[in-house]
Amino acid sequence: MLGFNKKEPEPTLDEQIIVALKTVQDPELGVNVWDLGLIYQIKIPASRFVVIDMTLTSPGCPAAGILPGQVARAAKAVPGVAGVSLNLVWDPPWSAARVSREGRWLMNYGR
Repeated sequence: MLGFNKKEPEPTLDEQIIVALKTVQDPELGVNVWDLGLIYQIKIPASRFVVIDMTLTSPGCPAAGILPGQVARAAKAVPGVAGVSLNLVWDPPWSAARVSREGRWLMNYGR
């Protein structure tokens, strides 16, 4: 009898970070920062000191005082991450075109 114990591959560090970032929600829109398209880049060098470039929906975003810290803490909590440096960037400006399909669904129906 052949047994098929096909084990799913372990998620990569970047996949684990993305899962963690999906737990951070924009308090106004009720959608996570990943699906809103607020995360522009995640760099993971050999040192595992992660660098995240993110933006906000606007320079005057009311969540500006909390979202970057929440993003950094979520990424830092991932096993294997040595530290996190977060850059708040404004170029290119965020637009609704960056929202994922899941994010659009959540904005319209998920709340």
